[in-house]
Amino acid sequence: MPDSSTLPDLHFRPLTIDDKNGIQRITLNSGLQNCNYNFANLIGWRILFDTEVCLLPDTVIIRYNFNHRRPAFFLNSASLPDRTVIESLRQIEAKNGRTLTIINVNDEWATQLKRQYGDSVSVEPLRNSYDYIYLRDELEQMKGKNLKAKRNHINKFLSQHPDFEFRKLVPEMFDRCRQLAQQWREEVQHDNPWYGNTIESEHQMIEEVFRHWDTLDMYGGTIFVDGEMIAFSFGAAVTNDTFDTCVEKANRSIDGAFNIINQQMAQHLPMQFRYINREEDMGLEGLRKSKLSYHPYHLLSYNILTFEKI
Repeated sequence: MPDSSTLPDLHFRPLTIDDKNGIQRITLNSGLQNCNYNFANLIGWRILFDTEVCLLPDTVIIRYNFNHRRPAFFLNSASLPDRTVIESLRQIEAKNGRTLTIINVNDEWATQLKRQYGDSVSVEPLRNSYDYIYLRDELEQMKGKNLKAKRNHINKFLSQHPDFEFRKLVPEMFDRCRQLAQQWREEVQHDNPWYGNTIESEHQMIEEVFRHWDTLDMYGGTIFVDGEMIAFSFGAAVTNDTFDTCVEKANRSIDGAFNIINQQMAQHLPMQFRYINREEDMGLEGLRKSKLSYHPYHLLSYNILTFEKI
């Protein structure tokens, strides 16, 4: 264990919109595609999770209340942070009578930390939080046998709505987005009443993102049919080549509405993005089936590491 005198002095403070440049200087270049590193998500969910940040020269450390039970940390850096950073976090938690929990750990980092700490750390894969990463070209072109069913939905939509319009999402459309999202929430809550808390939290996240839309460099799109918005989607960069789809909503009564907004967003995204992260399935059977049906390029691992108290 490193000598305590050599450990970095870590100071955490509440996350604010002013942290964008400092955080993205590291996250956009780290190669870590996990949706939780997307600054728009950090800001959007900060109230729910009491999010705090500590910025080091080459590492971002986020602290928030994981599952509303205990503080947890996640780190972003181009490579696994130095062991002294981990030991400093262990000491912070030990002073508060807690064990250190680190989340959002990919398999590579989990293996390295397990090698360093052995039985002093436990590794728990959390399949429900794996991110679905897709090749942008595949979502745009919908080619191949694997995506035949998706093409059929899109073709049916196009045959019924040949004059549909894709419009870039701009602040003047926010009220229409709110109306469509509210319609979606009411229908989903009617079918799945236990899903209510998650939906309400997402509503708060959407409002927070709308409040800081331009500062967050958001990109969004909408689908209009006969002058009515039937779908919208928005997100932001999680890395320089990976776009994170934060929110996607559509009129559930229109066959192919979700398929067309997904395909059109891939078609209209800025050219820098090669990959699209469509986030986790939360263990919901229907959502998992839907995300798998698009045949992701890969599933992005998510591990929770718990260290022994020191």
